[in-house]
Amino acid sequence: MEEKLTSSESVAPRLALPGLDGPVRVLFLCTGNSCRSQMAEALLRRDGLSTVQVVSAGTHPSVVNPDAVRVMAEIGVDISGYQSKGLGPFLGDFFDYVITLCGDANETCPVFPGQALRLHWPLTDPAKAQGTEQERLQVFRNVRDEIEQRVEDLLSEVLDGFLQELHQRWLARRA
Repeated sequence: MEEKLTSSESVAPRLALPGLDGPVRVLFLCTGNSCRSQMAEALLRRDGLSTVQVVSAGTHPSVVNPDAVRVMAEIGVDISGYQSKGLGPFLGDFFDYVITLCGDANETCPVFPGQALRLHWPLTDPAKAQGTEQERLQVFRNVRDEIEQRVEDLLSEVLDGFLQELHQRWLARRA
């Protein structure tokens, strides 16, 4: 069951310090919430541990693609219980990052409360892959691997922000 993200009193972007300010809130958004956003949610959930609270949604949700489930299982990540979700339940929530994964979602992405950092990761839609089963699965693997790298980069950026904020707090206490 997905956790409902709750509103924050702050309207300024914030960087959470685990154990001090709570987790960084991330929304991955694409059209169908069937492949890319599901994989991104699962990878950030796996790698971000308790430092992030992540959800995904689609502007026109469908069903989770079985090939996405399959290629994620290849790396030990089980998304077989995931369900495609619409954007509606998250419209009033505050996010630190809203990340669109396709052009359609990027163009139709609504404004969220606060000052979420909006990022766009233009990824190939693996659901449109053609060819043999192995060729199609390879497209899914390539997209999965690209998402995994981008998630690592995002976590590195978040960690850099944590360290900068922690340093500023330390300096302020010394002043």
